Amino acid sequence: MEKPDILTDLDVASTTRSVMKKLPEVTLAFWIMKIAATTLGETAGDLFAQTLKLGYFLTTIALFVLFVVTLVVQLRSRRYNPCLYWTVILSTSMAGTTMSDFMNRSADAKYLSGGATSLGWGPQGLGLGYPTGAAILISVLIAVFALWKLTGMTFVIRDIVSFRGEALFWSAILVSNTLGTSMGDFLSDSSGLGYAGGALLVTGALLVLFALMRVPGVPNVLLFWVAFVLTRPLGATAGDFLTKPVAKGGLDLGTAGSSAVLLALLVGLMGFAQVRERRTAAPVAEIAEQQAVTPRAG
Repeated sequence: MEKPDILTDLDVASTTRSVMKKLPEVTLAFWIMKIAATTLGETAGDLFAQTLKLGYFLTTIALFVLFVVTLVVQLRSRRYNPCLYWTVILSTSMAGTTMSDFMNRSADAKYLSGGATSLGWGPQGLGLGYPTGAAILISVLIAVFALWKLTGMTFVIRDIVSFRGEALFWSAILVSNTLGTSMGDFLSDSSGLGYAGGALLVTGALLVLFALMRVPGVPNVLLFWVAFVLTRPLGATAGDFLTKPVAKGGLDLGTAGSSAVLLALLVGLMGFAQVRERRTAAPVAEIAEQQAVTPRAG
């Protein structure tokens, strides 16, 4: 007896969307990788700008170019690739770190490490300060979301499949990561909480957001974007905690050592996500292909 076709129109649409998807599902693994990538973005950005003494100006230009290159590759890809996606996230985190530092800091000795008197070529920073820098970045982020809203496209990342929608998504990511760096540096350096205290505060806020997911009427999309912004200052404070001297409340592991460990962790997680995505996508793609070539009854 011939096996009946049990796929409905809704099944076909869901299968097609799974094949076309460009962005990941939001799971616990997603948030673990997000925190790892943003923490690495903090330590790697500081490694280039401060430890290697390239300075905020040159490092910001170089990392922004890296972000653009990785983003172009991501936008041109036809489906979700975990390694590529998280590489772009990492590049936005690194660029966001030095962009925030360049906006908020200056050539004041308190921002220079190792007794350095200058960092690289060009201006050392605009010296706007964390409150002013954060206010500017919040305004830019609101403008990005307002433009996104006007387009009528979805904010749910698993449903973003168009070029324009993904471009808006990555614009929001870059600004939010830069904003998160400013928030994290403010909590660590200026609030009096210290690195561990700042990380605990952000962790508490994230737990509140998780609890709100269970509350009827609270939009999960809004909670996602607030959590996405807050995981960046968590990464910033965690990165500072790993790298800063013990006298300042850190572990003094250094930017190079911390970055190497975090990179190994992130690469391992990316490899696991890549293998899992291939195993998941293979049968879905096969079903979609069969459905495309098989005539439908009626």
